[in-house]
Amino acid sequence: MHTSMLKLKPKGVLMKRDLSRITGKTRNGLGAGVSHFCLAAGLMLFAGNAHAQSADPVEDAPVVEQADTITVTGSRVLRNGYDAPTPTTVLSMEELGASAPTNIADVVNHLPALGTSLNPTTQGGQISNGATGINSLNLRDLGTARTLILFDGKRVPAATLTGLVDVNFIPDALVKRVDVVTGGASAAWGSDAVAGVVNFVLDKEFKGIKGSATGGITTFGDNENYKFTLSAGTRFADGRGHVMVSGQMSYADGIQGYPRKWYTGSKLIANPAYATDKSQPYYLVARDVGFTTAAPGAIVSAGPLRGLYFGPGGTPAQLNFGSIVSDPFMVGGDWKYTDFGDAPQDLEPMISRQSVSGFASFEITDNIEVYAHGMYSRAFTSMESTPEFRFGTLNIQKDNAFLPTSVVDRMTAANVTTLRVGTWNEDYGGVLTETKREQQRYVFGFRGKFGAFGSDWQYDAYASHNVSNILNSAYPTITANFNQAIDAVRNSNGAIVCRTTLTNPNNGCVPYNLLGTGVASEAAKDYVRGNTWVRAKLTQNVFAASMNGTPFSTWAGPVSVAFGLEHRSEKIDSTTDPLSKNNAYWAGNYKALTGSFTVTEAFLETVIPLIEEKLDANLAVRGTDYSSSGYVTTWKAGMNFSPIRDVRFRVTRSRDIRAGNLSELYAAGQAATSSINDPFNNNLPTSYFQITSGNQDLKPERADTLAAGVVFQPSFLPGLQGSVDFFDIKVKDAVATIAYGTILNECFKGDALLCSQITRDANNVITQIRRAPINFNRELVRGLDFELSYRTPLFGGNLTLRALATHYLKAELDNGVDAPNSSLGELRGGVPNWKYRLQGTYDHGPVSLTAVARGVSDGVYAVTYIECASNCPLTAAATTTINNNHIDGAFYVDLSARVKATRSVDLIFAVDNVANRAPSVAARGTSVGSAPLDTYGYYFDMVGRRFRIGARFGF
Repeated sequence: MHTSMLKLKPKGVLMKRDLSRITGKTRNGLGAGVSHFCLAAGLMLFAGNAHAQSADPVEDAPVVEQADTITVTGSRVLRNGYDAPTPTTVLSMEELGASAPTNIADVVNHLPALGTSLNPTTQGGQISNGATGINSLNLRDLGTARTLILFDGKRVPAATLTGLVDVNFIPDALVKRVDVVTGGASAAWGSDAVAGVVNFVLDKEFKGIKGSATGGITTFGDNENYKFTLSAGTRFADGRGHVMVSGQMSYADGIQGYPRKWYTGSKLIANPAYATDKSQPYYLVARDVGFTTAAPGAIVSAGPLRGLYFGPGGTPAQLNFGSIVSDPFMVGGDWKYTDFGDAPQDLEPMISRQSVSGFASFEITDNIEVYAHGMYSRAFTSMESTPEFRFGTLNIQKDNAFLPTSVVDRMTAANVTTLRVGTWNEDYGGVLTETKREQQRYVFGFRGKFGAFGSDWQYDAYASHNVSNILNSAYPTITANFNQAIDAVRNSNGAIVCRTTLTNPNNGCVPYNLLGTGVASEAAKDYVRGNTWVRAKLTQNVFAASMNGTPFSTWAGPVSVAFGLEHRSEKIDSTTDPLSKNNAYWAGNYKALTGSFTVTEAFLETVIPLIEEKLDANLAVRGTDYSSSGYVTTWKAGMNFSPIRDVRFRVTRSRDIRAGNLSELYAAGQAATSSINDPFNNNLPTSYFQITSGNQDLKPERADTLAAGVVFQPSFLPGLQGSVDFFDIKVKDAVATIAYGTILNECFKGDALLCSQITRDANNVITQIRRAPINFNRELVRGLDFELSYRTPLFGGNLTLRALATHYLKAELDNGVDAPNSSLGELRGGVPNWKYRLQGTYDHGPVSLTAVARGVSDGVYAVTYIECASNCPLTAAATTTINNNHIDGAFYVDLSARVKATRSVDLIFAVDNVANRAPSVAARGTSVGSAPLDTYGYYFDMVGRRFRIGARFGF
């Protein structure tokens, strides 16, 4: 489908309503992680499907039995029984489907190696990035852009303007397994594989017909969802040809507002008592926190009438400020009225998806096969995003026609002519955002084998054409219209008009009553409402050829070799509405983005046996030439050593890269609305535009990765297998942008260069802060991965247990401006000390029961914070004090059952978050912004208990 098919249509507005040395405690250290892990292990009374094994499957694992020769995603070499030195976790489709997930990413994201991946729940409030509704994977918490996503060993095209891949595009009904390579893999697979690779492997041999139908709902009766799949495969021409088709559709109704009791209005605020008593903590974590400078209607934020707000019907009332006031926050009092928790913003978007895929192959001869793939997917998401917050930045004149007489009288008595007010404009509602995505993928290739140099060789050559058509739309207010409309007066006839209409009677302005709730007219809302949009086409073309074989042997066995070439081109073209070019809207303000680059690569990989069946070396090198950033070399050196049959040691060292994507190179000044505390203005919050532009001088990021571990499979205990791996990833010249807050704070300290990136109006109020990505960050993650699986007959059935855990030892960021920052154990913006997933399945006859326990260890707000309630120490600039530096970890249990109703039909029942555990309080920071949540959706379940039922059939 061409871009022209994505039409803008009129749309109605949705009006819906670690640190023990710091704290003197050990609750968030190693002990806490072990206790969580042991507790979860104790719950493994049921079993998960045995088909999911690690990179070193047990002998009876179906993953190994299905083919004589295996492609290990951690390597490009094909070799019988070869174990890659790079750690790889494998999820079979049986394990992925045991809990009947709506999206395959819902299971992959729970793997401990995955960090803060993007999903529909975590993308609420996003307007300008167009990422609403996608699932984008983030290995090692190094960022989604540093995880390479493959479908059957081939790149998946981007689904957003910022280059993110949406794994929902992949037809999961025909996925045989998912390989997760947790380590650098650029030498084998190309740029972007800094943190690793996630490869969704196609079931190329599927024959028959299969389908599924599932539906679900939360325990609160919302987010109704369903998914249907239907697939068929058959051979023809005496088995020389094979064709598969698959279609699926899914829908989720979303969650309107924040209808959850766990929301307590908790926030991290500056302690006003610290100004006069430095023994008090600098920060307070408090609940029942509301705003002092914004309200659903409007509230006077300064002056003699401070605290006067306009309630339902425009009725004026005085705000009870509560026990602690720390602008723009207060604790207690009328906090519930001025808190964002009741503001119009959805917890999850509505998502509708449909896709169809076709795969065909034909053996021209016994040694030559041609193949073709075609995939089409479309998705539509809609949600009421962030409300339009304006924190004490609006002026209401004394002659405003909507001011009650009683308020005018008070202004006269106080000799006040202007009221400074703040609002989040409940009458207008949250900003409606919509995204339409259409993705197409076409692949044509041929593969085969031939004999040469006394051995067999295999080859594969293909060309792919990928197109993503994207339409992002949002409906915020037009700033100029809004400012005119709220400045309402009476004309000579006593009618309420805009002040500008007095001098320009035909300007079409419609007065907007901001002073209250339920008072703005529909005509006024229509007048201030705008439609910011961007329509983009992303094109990716790939030509690749590879070959592998065993050209000769040494004293220890045959030497395997793989080599190949790849040429890829990426291009983006986009258009936007005229007003967005001038940042005319409160939010959105999309910018047209046009640019392209090409990259040509060549790789060579080999496995060299050194001691027969005991020691081998895996070496790889890749040359990459980017049109945008030049030539770079990546490499990998690995080794496997099995001194005895039951134990294998593995180690890998690699150099990996990631080049800037199209957005990082060519962004034309994308604007997003936010709020920031201005140190030049008594730290009062102000709304401003965040402007991000591209940088065509970016160099490729460089990462050095070390992975070393041991795999054990004791022969005295059949069915048991485990591994422990150490990982260390150092990223240099990381592409990043300086935080907007850092730009402002460093300017306040006297950095003239950063001050030049800030624009202020005539009143010295910040209107925008500009930035662009540069190569300046250094990032480091270090830790341990644990994996253990066991399978055994039990009581006439089969029991399978599998445990996965990641223990982070270090997570640091050095931006060259601030002091190096550790985020280890930080559960709001950092990485946990421990993350784990345990699964068990018990199969007996027609019944299969599965239990999954997953979670993260306890954590902190910041490792530099010192917890104290009083008698706090004086702190250095890089640290500060806080009354509560603890964030509870998470522990969730999911249960599912599969019952074979007939030979061909399975019934499925699943419950996620069985105990309906509420998310931990992880209060947001001191600056105001779009998301009111007092938790962190990347680690904590914000939705609650969820039920799903379904049926699968196959014959």
